[in-house]
Amino acid sequence: MTMKSLFSFLFLCSLSSAVFAQQYFTRDAIVRFDATAANSPETIQAVSKSNSCVLTNEGNVEMAVLIKNFQFERALMQEHFNENYMESTKYPKAVFKGKIDNMSAVKLDKDGTYKANVSGAMTIHGVTKNINTPVDLVVKGDKISAKLAFSVQLADYKITIPNLVADKVGKTASIKLEAELVPLKK
Repeated sequence: MTMKSLFSFLFLCSLSSAVFAQQYFTRDAIVRFDATAANSPETIQAVSKSNSCVLTNEGNVEMAVLIKNFQFERALMQEHFNENYMESTKYPKAVFKGKIDNMSAVKLDKDGTYKANVSGAMTIHGVTKNINTPVDLVVKGDKISAKLAFSVQLADYKITIPNLVADKVGKTASIKLEAELVPLKK
């Protein structure tokens, strides 16, 4: 069993509260972040394309992002991100556990576009904070597409930026998520 398969299996097992609900799942959620400072001479952006996400028909949501999966334009940025900022050996993943607040307005069995709100606890760099953000859901057949965007203050998650690169790395990171979920086969 590969590490990725083991991670996915353990992630699914952690969803004990949603065992009897219909679940939608992906291992291919795309997470992008941009932490470029306003006047930076270079762009501080990365993307991770293999993240796990589960949504139940009751509106429970769980997501896991392996920090080392983020890909940067330059290898040195990626190395500094993992070793100096995110300490990805010590804190290998970011996790979100929450709920779609207005799930009664979302019809997972009816094609359409739905505006919703998701709130819950996000753990990054060993720190857990509550977040609340809008999410766009598109239901088409048995697939659910989700898109959302929000920002986090790096200091809130104890991510420190050295003075040497303070003109390049912003104090805030913009995060965007795209996921296409399909029914989880039991």
